Amino acid sequence: MGRKYNQKGYMDSDREERERRPKERRETFGPRTLNMPGQRTVWRCASCAAILPAGADPQGKCPQCGIELHSCKQCSFFDTASRFECTRPITARIPKKDARNECSFFAPRTTIERQTSSTKPLDARAAFENLFKK
Repeated sequence: MGRKYNQKGYMDSDREERERRPKERRETFGPRTLNMPGQRTVWRCASCAAILPAGADPQGKCPQCGIELHSCKQCSFFDTASRFECTRPITARIPKKDARNECSFFAPRTTIERQTSSTKPLDARAAFENLFKK
């Protein structure tokens, strides 16, 4: 097989060597498997972003900052663009979104997060120092 262009180039010395070697083919049997980290469903406080325990009582308070858990900000139906800031058909507006209320539509706002590491550094300084360990 000849060159595409007749000019001499920097790949000329390697060309003969590549032509002598047998063509290497990688055998593939379907698509590659993804190496995705695991995932978990967590309930985070809307005020301080602390992870709330799985069996946390929605009638209680956040153990980190003390905000009420049964409030509009903690609800999965809370939406600032909707009427009365709720996607459910409520009859009256609830003025304080972080105060406790007796809404019957309340459902804790849970998110699915990726588990990126099994160990967490104790603080930001330790995380920074771990970056440059030898």
